[in-house]
Amino acid sequence: MAVNENKWGILFCPKGSFRPLKRWEKIEKLLRSEHIDFDYVQSESTGSVERLVNMLINNGYRTIVIVGGDSALNDAVNCLMQAEKETRDKIALGVIPNGVMNDFAHFWGFREGEEEQTVSWLKEHRVRKIDAGRINYQNKKGESCHRYFLNCVNIGLIAAIMNLRRQTRHVLGFRTISFVISFILMMFQRLEYRMHIKINSDDLDRKIMTVCVGNALGYGQTPNAVPYNGLLDVSVVYHPEVMQMIEGWYLFLRGKFLNHRSVHPYRTSEIQFLNTQKAMVGIDGRLLSTPSGPFNIKVEQEVINFLIPARV
Repeated sequence: MAVNENKWGILFCPKGSFRPLKRWEKIEKLLRSEHIDFDYVQSESTGSVERLVNMLINNGYRTIVIVGGDSALNDAVNCLMQAEKETRDKIALGVIPNGVMNDFAHFWGFREGEEEQTVSWLKEHRVRKIDAGRINYQNKKGESCHRYFLNCVNIGLIAAIMNLRRQTRHVLGFRTISFVISFILMMFQRLEYRMHIKINSDDLDRKIMTVCVGNALGYGQTPNAVPYNGLLDVSVVYHPEVMQMIEGWYLFLRGKFLNHRSVHPYRTSEIQFLNTQKAMVGIDGRLLSTPSGPFNIKVEQEVINFLIPARV
């Protein structure tokens, strides 16, 4: 049944939240205090997010707000991109950060613990058309597949570390501890892969530690990327010496990742991966089943209506 087009459809994703019921009660109270008309559903698992977003789309909600992190946003975007363009163009997507990783929300200035400000901004309903990246690949059955992303795709070591961080966070429950444990476990990870990559006029065929293809911040690896210029930022990292690696982590934490001598930045609308030596691939913080054979990553310009802060 179609709903009032002014009513919001809200998907609450409690995974990774501390005291999720209390958190939702706070957000619900704020929404009601702002006199926002809404319906909400709650995801039970990662697999239920796409089903629930599709339900909101099919029931005619024109504003869909995800209370979750990068992975939940990724699911929502992929649902929207499956819809007819006429339908998608009528829907605005918003976010209240609530996940393990909220990098895309941070790009716009949405912060955890600042729900009052976030709800106030969302109520202004300022919409901007933004880009979405798309990875095209074949699965192990030889079937053509694709997946959209808002933040980034990581190939190599960082994808492995982020996978470790997600696993340790799930077990330990504390962000800082999981990050430290992941950093220690990184020492036992494979540090480089023989990759063959084509970016613009450059043909790279050599050992590479990690590649980040960013539509936005890329968890600090593509700090200059913006999701509205029709281009992707790419950071290719060669394997540094031990002292250079320590320097790299220091620059990364200081937000100066691109200043490291082992980091080679590019800007492009498409990148081709002819060989990655079966390196792990992460998309918006979640591990993607490793593509079988070559794959490419492109950008599709201005395909998502996104709710942004009034001050941006």
